[in-house]
Amino acid sequence: MPLKNFLLIASLLGGLVACTERPPETLELNIPRSPVYGAGMTPLDSATYYDRVLGALVGSAIGDAMGASTEMWGRTDIRRVYGYITGFTPAIRPQSPEGTWSHNLPPGSGTDDTRWKAFTARYLSQNTGALSPGAFAKSITDYYQSVAGDLGAAAAGGSTDALDSTLQKVDWIREWARVARAYQEGPEAYSQARDRFYGGEMSCAGMLYTPMFGLISPDPEAAYLLAYEHTLFDLGYARDISALVAALTQMALHTRNTDSLLNTAIFIDPYRYQDSRLVGRISAQTAQAARDYVRKARLKSAESLHLALDPMAQVPPTGYPYDSLAWLQQEYIYGLLEEDQEAIPFHAGEIWEILIAGLQYGQGDFGKTLAFIVNYGRDNDTVAAVAGMIVGAQVGFIGLPEKEREQILEVGRDLMGIDLEAFARQVSAAAFLPQSPSGTK
Repeated sequence: MPLKNFLLIASLLGGLVACTERPPETLELNIPRSPVYGAGMTPLDSATYYDRVLGALVGSAIGDAMGASTEMWGRTDIRRVYGYITGFTPAIRPQSPEGTWSHNLPPGSGTDDTRWKAFTARYLSQNTGALSPGAFAKSITDYYQSVAGDLGAAAAGGSTDALDSTLQKVDWIREWARVARAYQEGPEAYSQARDRFYGGEMSCAGMLYTPMFGLISPDPEAAYLLAYEHTLFDLGYARDISALVAALTQMALHTRNTDSLLNTAIFIDPYRYQDSRLVGRISAQTAQAARDYVRKARLKSAESLHLALDPMAQVPPTGYPYDSLAWLQQEYIYGLLEEDQEAIPFHAGEIWEILIAGLQYGQGDFGKTLAFIVNYGRDNDTVAAVAGMIVGAQVGFIGLPEKEREQILEVGRDLMGIDLEAFARQVSAAAFLPQSPSGTK
């Protein structure tokens, strides 16, 4: 054996022995932080920053509303009923706690995706300078106690409609409040409650609200860390994904370049998911696959796409605004995404893959990105809401389609009781303020 190899092995073995001989109390977990990605970014002036925050909130609400009428549908059903969706359609669906809170609402109406953004905006404004997992958990249990306390008054009032409305609000927050309350009780209670949240599945819970932390953070890594702290409802690599969408949102405030935006998901890894033995970083692998699906489709000729696709899928649907080659490419990407579908549409990994594919496909074009996502189906309102926030942060309110942005402000304010302009002012005021140390309850 060469001497240098022998010395290397001896050194490694010596290090292992030394580690085992150290007293347990001297062992430390050293998690190196990655360099801040995007350091040296030029600060945004207040007017530009507010425009991009408002663009993010309104863009998210537009995405939510675009998918509201077809949430959980398959792409074939969407095509049969609506052709190709490029804007709002009436939300013709029964009311539900996670969906619309009334039956058959007009175009521009949203679901729990927009409600969670509004809820988080309130949390940010009410806990300025003191954001922490404990404060977030308390804000959820306080809301639950408030709406649960209204049940008695609603029942005493004699109106069953009022009681039904209150029950719906309780049902929406009940499962979240169970976990939030357990978090405040202690580790054992929290672990049990979180592990049964939505059946113990890898749901996209955190992705409903964590993009908001990207709007108030000074850089992508800070956004990741703050969001990660607040992922009280996520399991496993779903926490990594929920934190990454916050990092992407923060990066979107500063760049229109899609490669720079999506590379954030590779370079921001403060908890070293990439070091996981045998597995590596699932979020990065999924994101890379989604980007490759889009690149692969765009390298194929029309002839090869015709051979790869079912003849019935090769005719563009009514309302498709691009040429036939673009449709064949889009349909090819849809087929690859379908091969990766999870057992449930709201699985965090599936949401993440569709999101990255949509962002890669749209290349910063708001309408093109959201139409790609919505017309694919599955949990399309959630994916479109996250994508709408990210691209909305890139283009700002002024860069959003005028008709949809004005309609979403009106419907949100007059029908849903959500004033997005007021929330944008509150979020802007909460930006870059000191936060609690990591792990503070």
